[in-house]
Amino acid sequence: MKKILALLVAAAMIFALGACGKTGTEESSAVSGPVSEPASEPVSEPACEAVAVRVASLKGPTSMGLVKFMDQSAEGGFVNAYEFTVAGSADEITPKFIQGEFDIVSVPANLASVLWNRTEGKVKVLAVNTLGVLYILGKNVQINSVEDLRGKTIYATGKGSTPEYGLKKILEQNGLDPDTDVTIEWKSQPDEVLPLLKTSESAVAMLPQPYVVAAMTNVEGLEIKLSLNDEWNRFPENGAFITSVIAVRAEFAAEHPEAVAEFMAAAEASCNFAVTNVEETAPLVEQYVGIKTGVAKQALPKCNITFISGAQMKEALSAYLGVLFGYEPKSVGGALPDGGFYYE
Repeated sequence: MKKILALLVAAAMIFALGACGKTGTEESSAVSGPVSEPASEPVSEPACEAVAVRVASLKGPTSMGLVKFMDQSAEGGFVNAYEFTVAGSADEITPKFIQGEFDIVSVPANLASVLWNRTEGKVKVLAVNTLGVLYILGKNVQINSVEDLRGKTIYATGKGSTPEYGLKKILEQNGLDPDTDVTIEWKSQPDEVLPLLKTSESAVAMLPQPYVVAAMTNVEGLEIKLSLNDEWNRFPENGAFITSVIAVRAEFAAEHPEAVAEFMAAAEASCNFAVTNVEETAPLVEQYVGIKTGVAKQALPKCNITFISGAQMKEALSAYLGVLFGYEPKSVGGALPDGGFYYE
């Protein structure tokens, strides 16, 4: 019920944008339907109070799903004023989020739980916005199953977040010890992996989209060998493989529920647009995220962009965090969040 009310509030706010600050005697072409009799005296309405909403997301699928929203915001299409920041890593986002310099962030799913623990419950999750986006790539090497990774060196990014724990969980479920049966070389940015793939004769890497497409474009012979999303789903008890979520400062959500409602409605519409309108979304990805249109066009269908909120979000995310907690408690901050973590 809360989600439905929030969406209705957001819709009302968007349609009312043009009417902010007008008096009862003014007409608006945005209003349709029967027109009531005018009041005997002009009725002044208070101007709408715009809220400055500071949003941060990562360079990749978490931002790619929001580019339509970013574009509409740049044109002044909302009641509130949105300031978007696209960061290269979560480390650029989390300190500012904790300090209150960002209001809403899109971060790895497990990191949201870590932040909930670190701030003693001052974080709420609004939605899941991407599912599995990780792939194992190989050049001049035969990999048909997870078992074939035994003895290999894997170049990867995402240490301390969803990629690390997802990969290690999958390795263990297939009988491999992540510490002894494979060598994982962690890099801070996907861009650091590309030179290694170019110079190695038999390279193996784990990368997220859209860096998978970029790497395959630049490294001859590089191929997708495994989808970690598919490998995760081979074990039904794992539930959904969730990459990232959208979280809000609990204080901001309590003080500005209408702003959160507008954000939710706009973000959901933007994510849906990215999934169904790849041709129109790709140029916006280049404009706002800095990923070339050609790469974005190929990567968007493989990014598993979604928007899951409310009870469905709570069910999926709590199950996923439970799997990670059972594997490694510190991956979610040492304790599983309670019901207050989920914005419903």
